Amino acid sequence: MNSKSESKDSVTISPSFQLPIILIVLSFMLLFLNIGIWPTIVSASFSFFLLLQAFTLRINITKEDFVVLQLGKEIRRFPFKNWIAWKLFLPDLPGIFYFRETSSPHLLPILFNPKQLKEELLKKVDSLEIRKSSV
Repeated sequence: MNSKSESKDSVTISPSFQLPIILIVLSFMLLFLNIGIWPTIVSASFSFFLLLQAFTLRINITKEDFVVLQLGKEIRRFPFKNWIAWKLFLPDLPGIFYFRETSSPHLLPILFNPKQLKEELLKKVDSLEIRKSSV
């Protein structure tokens, strides 16, 4: 019964392929810089890795946890009670998702719909968002 109520209260964030595709295009543009083929190979490999991650990883936000799933199997759970702060850096480019737990900080490339991610985090841990200070 717990899993039914948990699945009812959870939201799965839609994937976004924007970052890997931008990086793949930029990787192949390196060929025109005449700096050799290795920077293109390394950059394109990383970009295709991110594309694969965008296809296989999902973020599930429950009432109390931020859950990372790979191919439907839970690989990591981050309870909101352990969070100290969070921020989306350059979400329109796309950029990086940062959050800090009591034990360690985490940086993730935004491979998910940034607007949906932010909406759900604002519902769950609004007070922990790092906002620009007006000095």
